Amino acid sequence: MGLVVQKYGGSSVADAEGIKRVAKRIVDAKKNGHQVVVVVSAMGDTTDELIDLAEQVSPIPAGREFDMLLTAGERISMALLAMAIKNLGHEAQSFTGSQAGVITDSVHNKARIIDVTPGRIRTALDEGNIAIVAGFQGVSQDKKDITTLGRGGSDTTAVALAAALDAEVCEIYTDVDGVFTADPRVVKKAKKIDWISFEDMLELAASGSKVLLHRCVEYARRYNIPIHVRSSFSGLQGTWVSNEPQGDRKVEQAIISGVAHDTSEAKITVVGVPDKPGEAAAIFRAVADAEINIDMIVQNVSAASTGLTDISFTLPKAEGRKAIDALEKAKGAIGFDSLRYDDQIGKISLVGAGMKTNPGVTADFFRALSDAGVNIELISTSEIRISVVTRADDVNEAVRAVHSAFGLDSDSDEAVVYGGTGR
Repeated sequence: MGLVVQKYGGSSVADAEGIKRVAKRIVDAKKNGHQVVVVVSAMGDTTDELIDLAEQVSPIPAGREFDMLLTAGERISMALLAMAIKNLGHEAQSFTGSQAGVITDSVHNKARIIDVTPGRIRTALDEGNIAIVAGFQGVSQDKKDITTLGRGGSDTTAVALAAALDAEVCEIYTDVDGVFTADPRVVKKAKKIDWISFEDMLELAASGSKVLLHRCVEYARRYNIPIHVRSSFSGLQGTWVSNEPQGDRKVEQAIISGVAHDTSEAKITVVGVPDKPGEAAAIFRAVADAEINIDMIVQNVSAASTGLTDISFTLPKAEGRKAIDALEKAKGAIGFDSLRYDDQIGKISLVGAGMKTNPGVTADFFRALSDAGVNIELISTSEIRISVVTRADDVNEAVRAVHSAFGLDSDSDEAVVYGGTGR
């Protein structure tokens, strides 16, 4: 039996009972002959509580100290979990991200992993121990400062360690039984997917599916690390994410893998942009220099009478103020008229590798939205995805309508959500 990396989210270790339940599952894996490395998130809502506390002390906390604060949550979890495992008669050692060799760049609050040098983890495993690593954190390569990887960073920590240690599988434990055809909190009849390709999972993650972080799937695809998404609250098989179905499982690629939604984005419209070469480049250079990622972009046809056009794009709500400030500073050089900001939007995405060889998917998608009375503001497509922006109030109804229109509703029991936020 080989090496297994297991990651447990905050809802799985939300309290003492949860920690003891997770400890038993880890020990069972060890008894089955596996070497086990565990990546753990902060307990329950600890990270959110620390963020609230920081904002009460300082409206704009310094990045370095903010990271130092937030990493405390995972250190608490890893130490308690090691104690619980030792109480079951097995040896466990806990490690911070820096001790585990997670090397990152110097961008505080959303650092990217540069390298993983897990020497101490290998030593712990060779000595017969279970290694427990604090997720979501690392150490910068140049300044040796503590850094955090951003929301869902524990998923990325787990896959990065799995790649560095040549693990057989990376198991991501959450509070649902796997990846579903839609968020089971919105669509009660969502189906669990037995296997999904990296390609489709990347699109779902990028489109708002909360079970796996996009960076985590990207890392797993790059190093070909199979991911098994399952619940820490049940013993059921979950969802395999890989290039090919695992073992003897023969699973046909579905035409449509699922429907994802995202209400964490906002829309900025740059009004009255001169329709000439270089204007769009200047707009998006200003946004890029502020280190802001954008999603969907639409440029209207310019008005013949004025020679001006409008450019709209979506971005994370949390980056809205920063983007507006960056564009206002560049207004004189770019020459646009004004900016409009709208954070009451939502994105709905239909994902499936089969849609590129099945005509009619696009028509059926827009018909489902029309029948539900949902108005579309922006449209974006790829070979395996169609995304639209609507009013935030219409998102849940739109997701349910599209899910039903493509025959994704389950005839069996409703999907179970055991608690927490699904991460």
